[in-house]
Amino acid sequence: MSKGRLEAFSDGVIAIIITIMVLEMKTPAGSDVGALRAVAPVFVSYALSYVFVGIYWNNHHHLFQATQHVNGRVLWANLLVLFWLSLTPFVTRWMGESHFAPWPVALYGSVLLLTGCAYFVLTRILIAHHGGDSALATALGRDVKGRISLVLYAVAIPLAFLDPWIACALYVVVALMWLAPDRRIERAVGRRAE
Repeated sequence: MSKGRLEAFSDGVIAIIITIMVLEMKTPAGSDVGALRAVAPVFVSYALSYVFVGIYWNNHHHLFQATQHVNGRVLWANLLVLFWLSLTPFVTRWMGESHFAPWPVALYGSVLLLTGCAYFVLTRILIAHHGGDSALATALGRDVKGRISLVLYAVAIPLAFLDPWIACALYVVVALMWLAPDRRIERAVGRRAE
């Protein structure tokens, strides 16, 4: 089965997620610069979520660059990633509007963790579908960065009840880890093409 429809559908869903997030931001009540202070937490949570959604879009693109074809298991695994990712606007708004209260910060981390777990499952299903010697399997290897991300999310969730800002700092650490371009798949695909 061709991967083109899966990629197009995923791109569309991710674009809608970003659109919903920005539409959830309400304009300030006043007309002076000071009125922006009231919406600052919502903007900060939006910016963090925008980065995370962008990271997933970027990595999803690279993941399917190393994929030749898909099957039903891949389609369902991809839908699971998109399901958890689609909850991002909800938790983003709640976290921002609550000014980073413990429960919203913990739920935000839970959505990040579950999206990360679903993405990890997707990579394993793709590797199983393409074989252990495929370019994708070679590129991902043991996926240490992915596993560290999941551990940091899991640690941050209970920390949100002690200090939400420490939990948010861990979310930012994960984002920073992934902002640096991950060239593993590009290198593996390039080597295969040679």
